[in-house]
Formats: sequence, C-alpha cells, structure tokens
Amino acid sequence: MAAINLERHTDLSSAFERNDPKRLIDLLEALPNMGAVSSDSLLFFDEIQAVPPAIPALRYFYEDMRRLPVMAAGSLLEFVLADHQFSMPVGRVEYLHMGPMTLTEFLDALGENKLVTIIRTFKLGDTIDPVVHKRLLELLRSYFFVGGMPEAVRTYAQSKRLRDVSEVHNSIIETYREDFPKYIGSRKLARIQAVFNFAARNVGNKVKYSQFSNQDKSATIKADIELLCMARVLSKVVHSHCSGLPLQADIDERVYKLIFLDVGLMNAICGLGWDTIAQMTIMQLINEGTIAEQYIGQHLQDMLSTSPNRELTYWLREGRSNNAEVDYVLAIEGQIVPVEVKAGTSGSLKSLHQFVSEKGVSRAVRFDTGLPSRQSVTTRVRQGSNTADIDYQLISLPLYLVERLPELILQEDR
Repeated sequence: MAAINLERHTDLSSAFERNDPKRLIDLLEALPNMGAVSSDSLLFFDEIQAVPPAIPALRYFYEDMRRLPVMAAGSLLEFVLADHQFSMPVGRVEYLHMGPMTLTEFLDALGENKLVTIIRTFKLGDTIDPVVHKRLLELLRSYFFVGGMPEAVRTYAQSKRLRDVSEVHNSIIETYREDFPKYIGSRKLARIQAVFNFAARNVGNKVKYSQFSNQDKSATIKADIELLCMARVLSKVVHSHCSGLPLQADIDERVYKLIFLDVGLMNAICGLGWDTIAQMTIMQLINEGTIAEQYIGQHLQDMLSTSPNRELTYWLREGRSNNAEVDYVLAIEGQIVPVEVKAGTSGSLKSLHQFVSEKGVSRAVRFDTGLPSRQSVTTRVRQGSNTADIDYQLISLPLYLVERLPELILQEDR
C-alpha cells in the first residue's frame, strides 16, 4: 500500500487541481519514504479533507488509471463540501461511512466470542441463562463508557483500564474541536462548538433553538446543526405522524431530537468520567440521563447505514394533558414497529398503548434490562372523551440484543 497523509502535504493542493493523475503520481513518488506506485499498489489518501481539490480529482484516477485502486479517508468531509465549489465525482467513487463499532464488534475485540455467538444466534423463544445475562449487562456497562470509537475500543481491549480510555476520549473530542476552525469557513467557531457540546448533553430531547443560544437566530443554529448532521457528528430523529409507509413521507421536519456520534464520547462531554463509571452498577449507569436511548439510537443508525432512508423517526403527541412519545418508530419489512427504550426492567407503557390505539399496529418492542419475553397486552386506552380496548404483542428484549431486531421481527412473522 502506498499511503500519504495529506495533512502533512497541504502544499499538494495545486498538483491535484491539474487533474492529471499520472503527473501527480510522479510527484508523490518523489516524497520521502513514498516508494513506487504501481497497479499492484493500493493508493491511500488519508485526511483528504485537508486538501479539498483532492476530492474531485478522484474521478480522474477512475477515468485515466482504472487498474490502480485508490482509497481516501477523512473526517468532517461535509464541512469541506459545504464551503467549496466543485463538482463531485458522482458515479466514479463509492462512498462508505464508518460509524462507531457496535456492541458485538466491541465484544469481538475483547475476545468474548462465546457471548457474541449467543447474541448473533438468539431466536425468540430461546432462554438466556441468568448468569450469561448478568455478564452481558456488565459488558454493556463497559460499552456505555468506552463506546465504539476504534481507538477507544483498542485501548480498552489492551489495558482494561477506564482511565486510559478517558484519555483517548479527551483526545478525540479535542481533535474535533481543533478541526472545526479548519473547515467551518465563515461560521462562528465558538457557536458551533457550543452546539456540539449542547447536543451531546441533550440527547433525546426535542430541539428548541432558543436552548442552544438566546443571542443567535434560529436559522443560524439550525444551519450549524444541519452541518454537524451532514458530518455525522449528530443525527436527527425526526417526528413522523406514522400514518403509513414510508415513515419519512409523513415527517414534520420542524420537530426532531438529536443523538450523538457515539455513547462513549457523549458521556465524556457530559463529564461522566471513568472514576464515576467504575463505581456505578449497571442499573445506576443506565438510569443516568439518556444513555440507553443514545445506545439504541446509534445501533439503529448502524442498521440503516446502507438504506436510502437513513433518517430515524419517532412519534410525538403534545397536548395539555395527554402527551405521548415513542422513542423510535421503524419500518421493518413493510411493517410499522414502535420501539420504547426503558432504563430498568419495568416502566409505564402508556405511550406505546396510545400509539397502538391510534395507528392500529399489532406489535411493539421494548428494550430494557430484563430477560427476553413475549406477551399479549390487552388494555383500555382513553381516546378523547371515550375509551377503546386494544390488543397487541409486546416483544421485550434486553438492550444488548438491539442488533438482532430486524431478524427477530421477521422470525415472528414466519
């Protein structure tokens, strides 16, 4: 592999602007420790966002040097794209977004192969031994702190020390903050950093622009949020009326909440340090704020990463005395599936009852810390001045089974 970190060679900008890949390779081969670039090589441009002209130049490698595989990686690319005028190499470049590692990938990194197999082969009706369940919850507790950023996972896998992971988190967060001024153009640095921090501390809450800043216009804050969402640092969970499929056709774009890039980074920004985590039980930890909702959200986001409609949705009904909110609503194989996230092993299902009553769905999912179960729910729901009887199937799953959700829903239908 012939690799070059473009942050160290920003002076190559003019060379990329010539759109002549053969001449560019001659120049690259002259760089220190570069060596020859042949058709047997993999040419890798790291930190491509540091040299914006390199992005549209990728098309000319495809057109003029098809036998040479070329790969590029970078962070905050959308910041660059939003502030530069050039045509994207559409149809000539394949895009892949790398999100945080999932829980099972985290367990793989720790060598917990048996537990990974239990998760990946679980079927509704299977029993999970309470000892295994407890072990998985303990490791889930570790994941809530470590998160899925590869460097943080590698550090924890090697040292098993939460203090070391805290240092990695702080480094990643500072890198983001230091990178903002390089790529945000004319945007106010202090404001976008404040949006970054505020969003991490308010995951799962309906966004009100006045909460972010009482000095800036709503349109300005909205634009900053949109930019961070484009860069996948934040993700929107948009309110859908859920009257039919696709869910995205029935959304109200003005009403949304946010989830952060990674649960570990979120906790670090919120000040939940390794020393605090080490003293907390699993129940104490997942009852701390909206950690469970963030965890489920980022895993649902991973499940939708290859879907044309990647935007998560939720359901919200606001009224003087009959508020209701379902944390997430998914479309799985042509079915609308409401998903509630509970921190403990129990909790009110009032919002699920209301959703089932209004939308007429036959199945709902609850994630909590209990063992998996299925039950028929029959209850009475108030509808205005009247009441109605509802019947539906409730699938309760422990939080660590979130990656299995689509397969389990399909299994239920067979």
